[in-house]
Amino acid sequence: FRFKDSLAEDLQGADLVISHAGAGSCLETLEKGKPLIVVINDKLMNNHQLELAKQLHRDGCVLYCNCSTLVETLQSMDLSALKPFPPGQPEKFASFLDKVFGLQ
Repeated sequence: FRFKDSLAEDLQGADLVISHAGAGSCLETLEKGKPLIVVINDKLMNNHQLELAKQLHRDGCVLYCNCSTLVETLQSMDLSALKPFPPGQPEKFASFLDKVFGLQ
């Protein structure tokens, strides 16, 4: 893809999403309820994408691989084993901030 303001329409029509492990990309995809394979870019400094991918995988929400194992992952994947991503609870964070700043 070239740069787009939003991937919402593309995500809505997708049966499977293959993405890098950027937090925004992962969360937007998972919030739409789409199965996700995360491809790690292990050349990034500190390999921070791996941490997110591993945690989402431990939670059962994504499959992850690197470029050299993508074909193998696609051939062996069982998307039915993926768990739905739990919805966010922004009201909990808002309540926490209210308490911290004495608004509650």
